[in-house]
Amino acid sequence: MAMGYSTPGRMVTHTMVTTQFELDGFKVIRTLGVVRGIVVRSRSIFGTIGASLQTLVGGNITLLTNLCEKTRAEAFDLMLQHAAELGGNAVVGARYDATEIMQGVTEVLAYGTAVLVEPAK
Repeated sequence: MAMGYSTPGRMVTHTMVTTQFELDGFKVIRTLGVVRGIVVRSRSIFGTIGASLQTLVGGNITLLTNLCEKTRAEAFDLMLQHAAELGGNAVVGARYDATEIMQGVTEVLAYGTAVLVEPAK
């Protein structure tokens, strides 16, 4: 396999993920199915208090921004692990979705289609 690929049981590399439905420079050999990574996260009492204090001065609420970014990254990595478990070395059509399950508790879903690709000739 060429550099940048993943082998079954390992995680697909970030460079092999796209929101497009084809990966530039590669040919899809096999479509393996929908893959997803789900993280459900709540704010801690300290994070809630800190974020409330940050809202007093306005601007970017960095405590919540960092929490959101960490949660999205975890969901994304879980999606890549799922793709590798199916034997994929790339993910096309990658997307995110978020749902508030209850006040202060949010589900973040990263999903896409796992594919097996090879360099285009």
